[in-house]
Amino acid sequence: MLSAALVLAIGVCRAESSAQQVNIIPQPVSCVAHEGEFTVGPKTRIVLSSSDAELQRSVAVLNGMLLKAAGFSLPVVAGKAADNTIYCAINPKFAGDEAYRLTVEKKRIRIEARTPHGIFNATQTLRQLLPPQIENRQPTQGVRWSIPCVEIDDAPRFDYRGLHLDVCRHFASKEDVIRFIDLLAFHKLNRFHWHLTDDQGWRIEIKKYPELTAIGSVRTREQFGVEQDGKRERVWMTKSHSGFYTQDDVRQVLAYAADRFVTVIPEVEMPGHAKAALSAHPELSCSGGPFEVEGCWGVLEDIFCTREETFAFLEDILTEVAALFPSEYIHIGGDEAPKLRWSRCHVCQERIKSLGLKDEHELQSWFITRIEKFLSTKGKRIIGWDEILEGGLAPNATVMSWRGTEGGIAAAKQHHGAIMTPYTHMYLDYYQADPKTEPYTIGGYIPIWTVYDYNPVPQELTADQAKYILGVQGNIWTEYQLTFDNMLYMAFPRGAAVAEVGWTPLALKNYDCFQARLLDLMKRYDAMGITYNTSFLKEERKQP
Repeated sequence: MLSAALVLAIGVCRAESSAQQVNIIPQPVSCVAHEGEFTVGPKTRIVLSSSDAELQRSVAVLNGMLLKAAGFSLPVVAGKAADNTIYCAINPKFAGDEAYRLTVEKKRIRIEARTPHGIFNATQTLRQLLPPQIENRQPTQGVRWSIPCVEIDDAPRFDYRGLHLDVCRHFASKEDVIRFIDLLAFHKLNRFHWHLTDDQGWRIEIKKYPELTAIGSVRTREQFGVEQDGKRERVWMTKSHSGFYTQDDVRQVLAYAADRFVTVIPEVEMPGHAKAALSAHPELSCSGGPFEVEGCWGVLEDIFCTREETFAFLEDILTEVAALFPSEYIHIGGDEAPKLRWSRCHVCQERIKSLGLKDEHELQSWFITRIEKFLSTKGKRIIGWDEILEGGLAPNATVMSWRGTEGGIAAAKQHHGAIMTPYTHMYLDYYQADPKTEPYTIGGYIPIWTVYDYNPVPQELTADQAKYILGVQGNIWTEYQLTFDNMLYMAFPRGAAVAEVGWTPLALKNYDCFQARLLDLMKRYDAMGITYNTSFLKEERKQP
């Protein structure tokens, strides 16, 4: 019955749009399928309209995959379109840096885009049109590397389409982060939000303050969930957990991401979620410590004090971070910063009085604004979780709306950029199926159809205000994801739903069609060797 239902769903998709015949995720804006196919072989060439280095980079990933999976790579030359070529041309008339046109004919393939990023997006579509074995890491015998004839005109709905990964609660190696970035590129997601500091671990090397990683990256115990007498409970485990990225590690990750046109946005939390930092530098707290790197999850009282030494410390850190990351943005957190310590701190109360502030919420706004002004001298802008709205929004801040949609609405109405990542739809660490059948996690319930149905533009906004909704992001928090395989299991295929939410026009979205296309995607996941969730095949969709 399930197989018949999925076949029926595929048929419906074909009737609605020929794009569904080629099973691309995210679904293109326009796709017309034709009879026939183009076969890639050792004599096929990639021909570029110029010898520009960026244009060469846009085709390198696909060519590298052919070398691994097919055992041959294609010569890359500058020239004109011809038979048995994949011709890539820059066309300045295209609207949008990521838009592209892909035409697959029996004798040749033609790609046009305004920028190399658009060309790269087209190669990722080709990646999905090739047999799933293109994802193999070893040469595969007996595969015909054919691509169906198709005409595709495509462009993303939103400029910002991302996934977030928390490596503080549980660490992911440099190699795993690189794998994660490749999965983003495969799904045409273009932002990787790298959550690098928190109460439970400091994960990035700062040359001026080596204690941050020497002390702040190691904890000796943590909470976990277990079944006891038929009940799910959280218990303490005595277990050392550590890990951090050297600045050379970061550079390698950034180079890999750049080759895939993925922008990496680092997050350095402040003023809250700072206990790992305070364990190394207790003098920057209100109480003076001592502290240890935290092993429990939740919101903790100890945050950075507003003394001048704190700002000198944070500015030193951000100077190193800004020099490492080419991203326009640095995420500074700003969420879940309890004000109890500030309310009892002589330094913070004097700061409120001297600045003529109303309360501790306005003190946090002043704190964030001061950091924003400093980062602007480094050519950077800030993103913060929606709590940065409290007490007044810093002049050029972008808001990441996680506590629902209200933060994004408020930011857009103030003509500030907003990235929508509400916990109701975009928290990919929540259960995606019946908790009795799933690995223990933090709670909640967000099946894949809930992710897919999300519209990032709230109805409360006018057309002019809606322009400030920059895009959408899925968040993976790792309190209960002990391994990278666990993280992937939580992220996919819900991450594919995030990709389609961010890319595909609202009028073209259809969950039944998406579910049918997931069947082909699963073959590709299998070839990649990743762990993913299949509950969408077993659970009946519940209507909202």
